[in-house]
Amino acid sequence: MPAARDPNPQSGPEHDRDRHDGHRAVLDEADITRALTRIAHEILERNKGAGDVVLLGVPTRGVELARRIGERISSVEGGFGGVGALDVTMYRDDLRLRPTRALGHTAIPEGGIDGRIVVLVDDVLFSGRTIRAALTALDDIGRPRAVQLAVLVDRGHRELPIRADFVGKNLPTAAHERVAVYLRGSDGREAVVITKEPSTEGGVS
Repeated sequence: MPAARDPNPQSGPEHDRDRHDGHRAVLDEADITRALTRIAHEILERNKGAGDVVLLGVPTRGVELARRIGERISSVEGGFGGVGALDVTMYRDDLRLRPTRALGHTAIPEGGIDGRIVVLVDDVLFSGRTIRAALTALDDIGRPRAVQLAVLVDRGHRELPIRADFVGKNLPTAAHERVAVYLRGSDGREAVVITKEPSTEGGVS
């Protein structure tokens, strides 16, 4: 006699292990690694190589993601050094509405960005306001030939007409939920977690 069918196919150890205390893990370390590898290959394919590409990570976690994508590009093309950071703190349109924040670090790779393809890298794309600030910050640095956007997670709920060119994971969320990104370099572990409660850990969007 065949075993009775589970009426709830989403239950069971492999699903329940990632749900606890209102937190739901949606990406683990292996998922993040695969996503970054795929993004690196998509950047190379779209731009026909990395000769004119500059990766600029948005602090904090976008910087680590840009570095890791750059390492994967180097493994394919060799010698890729176009990785930097772009602090957007002073360009945010909510600067006066938020608590005082420490300034991040801007580091532009040798050769600058004029006439080059800049790929902005961030952990989560949400309202689009951080990326709008990044575009404004770029105006003060130089004039790239094109600007593209790579994000680990696109969670929707855009407030501005901004779209990512390279996405690790499209993640439908409710507006009241929070997405926390944990990376080994800054947090000691790797995961993307959805929570209904605001979190002070990880990169929360």
